[in-house]
Amino acid sequence: MKIVVLNGGISTERDVSLVSGTQIYKALKSKGHDVILLDVYLGYEKDLAPGEEDALFTAGIDWAEKSAKVKETAPDIEAVKASRRLKSDELFGENVIRICRAADIVFMGLHGDFGENGKIQAALDLYGIKYTGTDYLSSALAMDKTVTKALFKVNGVPTPESYILTGPDDAYVPKFPSVVKVSSGGSSIGVFIVHDEKEYREAVKECYRFEGLVLVEQYIKGREFTDCVFDGRPLPVVEIIPKQGFYDYKNKYEAGATVEICPAEIPDELTKRIQKVALDAYNALRIKTYARMDILMNEDGDLFCLEANTLPGMTPTSLIPQEARAEGTEFPELCEKIIEVSLKKY
Repeated sequence: MKIVVLNGGISTERDVSLVSGTQIYKALKSKGHDVILLDVYLGYEKDLAPGEEDALFTAGIDWAEKSAKVKETAPDIEAVKASRRLKSDELFGENVIRICRAADIVFMGLHGDFGENGKIQAALDLYGIKYTGTDYLSSALAMDKTVTKALFKVNGVPTPESYILTGPDDAYVPKFPSVVKVSSGGSSIGVFIVHDEKEYREAVKECYRFEGLVLVEQYIKGREFTDCVFDGRPLPVVEIIPKQGFYDYKNKYEAGATVEICPAEIPDELTKRIQKVALDAYNALRIKTYARMDILMNEDGDLFCLEANTLPGMTPTSLIPQEARAEGTEFPELCEKIIEVSLKKY
């Protein structure tokens, strides 16, 4: 199969995407596929003759030669933009669409608003290019947490209470502790737990540095779980226990920063309840193929779904590979299964 793995982009999760894409690329190569790893924003910055894109799949290029690592801080997006050969504002880099059109399918290794907000998916649809993961509509619904929470409430999916700020100077003051977060962020970038008004105002200011829509959410004290729904079926539940603080960007991608128990060592009844919440959230957002739902349980045993991740991480420390492995599916087979279920969309 000819496959393009798209990664990179210009979201705050660029580094995570670069690592995910590299791992996916290597896994699919190990299964005998002809694979190209392509930064969706930078593209292939060489001139291509007509039809030459087909030859790239078997050209013997090591596309993962410059493998990335996830740093503890968000990437310098302005530096990425400045490195582009053609100084344009186009969504796709040089030759990206040409190369993708030559593939049998595009594997979406993107994360953050650049890859999960539905724009890339919609563009690929317009070109008739097949891709992994859910479609543009459910991607957009899941990326905007304000829309996500509204759909959760309508469909009976439990979620923390929240307030949408009208702007940086909104006079609203929540009960403390509370959570302040950007509406469309991922990897817990732009998420703050605040304990007093001073921390609250600083967090609001910082969130508006990332984007123009910020919400304040009820703080849930308790345990954190996550569960992937794959092709309409919940996988084993994972319990996440950060060694320090909460499950933020650093804890997510620094090896050893959290204890992740898969399958979670919890009663069967609780496992079924968590899986039901995950499946209900998946259906409420009209998600196809697969997604990972983040769920909290308070001290009274009540469950709350925070969000759905339609393109969850595929790094060495990521959660979906752990869930699949708990069922006996190793990473290369998981990547092939993602392609298999994604092709059902077409």
